[in-house]
Amino acid sequence: MLEAMLASGAQATVVRAGAFVDGAWRTAGPQSERIGPYLRRPVSTAPVTGPGHVRDVRRCARAAARSVARLAPAHRAEILERASAAAAGRRDELARLLALELGKPVKDGRGEIDRVADTLAVCAAEARQIGGDTLPVAGWARGVGNTAFTYRAPAGVALAITPFNAPANLLAHKLGASFAAGNTTIVKAPPQAPAATAAVVALLIEAGMPPEAVQLLHGDGRVGAELCAADEVSVISFTGGAATGNAVARAAGAKRLVLELGGNAATIVCEDADIAEAARVCARTGYTNSGQSCVSVQRVYVQRPRFAEFLDHFTEAVAGLTVGDPLDPATDVGSMVDEDAAERVVRWSAEAAASGARVVLGGRRDGATALPTIVADPPDDASVIVHEVFGALVAVLPFDDLDEVVERCNRSRYGLQAGLFTRDLDRIVTAWRDLEVGGLVVNGSSNLRLDHVPFGGVKDSGFGRESPRCMIEDYTVVKTMVLRGTSLWGGRP
Repeated sequence: MLEAMLASGAQATVVRAGAFVDGAWRTAGPQSERIGPYLRRPVSTAPVTGPGHVRDVRRCARAAARSVARLAPAHRAEILERASAAAAGRRDELARLLALELGKPVKDGRGEIDRVADTLAVCAAEARQIGGDTLPVAGWARGVGNTAFTYRAPAGVALAITPFNAPANLLAHKLGASFAAGNTTIVKAPPQAPAATAAVVALLIEAGMPPEAVQLLHGDGRVGAELCAADEVSVISFTGGAATGNAVARAAGAKRLVLELGGNAATIVCEDADIAEAARVCARTGYTNSGQSCVSVQRVYVQRPRFAEFLDHFTEAVAGLTVGDPLDPATDVGSMVDEDAAERVVRWSAEAAASGARVVLGGRRDGATALPTIVADPPDDASVIVHEVFGALVAVLPFDDLDEVVERCNRSRYGLQAGLFTRDLDRIVTAWRDLEVGGLVVNGSSNLRLDHVPFGGVKDSGFGRESPRCMIEDYTVVKTMVLRGTSLWGGRP
């Protein structure tokens, strides 16, 4: 399956992305079609999920949970290490699928596949660390004469629902950590990236992942809701928008959830910062993947004495970005996921201009390609400030002092990650303490993620933390054993 999909991608023919159910690839039946946003023609197809498919997946997952759990952690780790090496070896081919399906520049796609390789390697390392504890039961009178232990056992069946913007790496996080923990996993692919998702699943299977350890379905929110409600599922990891995250929680009921939701990330540039460097970093990270990242730079607050200087440097850097064919290695900004997404950038920048802001660059689109847009000094109630743009638009605003800008940042319903440029240690500690976000990047923009470091937000940005170690904790349960009448610690005098 993997070879066939990569060959189709290389030849720019339509890629057939199968579903993987009960240990076999299925490509027959009615198909959904993905139109490439840059090419504006069909680039991939996937079988439509029917009620019978969900029933089959539930049955198979329930039956497979015990056998997958009995695989030794060392064996799981070896499989993940082979998959990591395979991802690195197929880097260009996998990046091409991302470019075809999503309009993601191939240079960004290569970076995503590099992260897939890293993430799977970290998952392998964490699989080797799964253990437990000997509990100090004899430290309290009622525990004297007994011994107790814990270990982390697989949760059973995990459900991974992935988004379109980084479908390969976020699947590597969810599926890699779930398998490292010893679970069988049901994957619901994003409709916009069926082939990229199927390719990662196929890569893991070819690396030796037992067929019963994973199943893949394609479909819309209806399929996701049905899977979330399934009694067989023990834990759900979802990445996507806040509204859909709320729907996932309602459908799931009393299950463990890890929800990584939206953001409208802020970066603060203080007057003591290297302004030219801050502008360069914000320009590079504000338009990566056309701004379609939950931590993409959306709001930049610059201390007023340096505001005009920053805006000049920033405008020059953004104007120098290459917009065009995502398959061209020189392209910095490709297309967005569809024309509706690009139109949102155009519409919101026009709304801001009508409220007194200045559109310095962009504000236009060509099909699904939104030209990199800069909106200077919009009001705090503008859509580009209040809501998640998730597109090729950055708003730049002045501020006067740190307390004021922290308060303005915290008005957001989101709180995923922020950036801060300053040399002042007191400002750094104050911002880390007072900003209502899950993470702070110092002397960098909000758009930085190290895949082995805990990542997640507060407020409407979700809850739980994503990194292989944190996710393995969510994907496992603590089991306790008490040896009554047998003590490692000695008894009473």
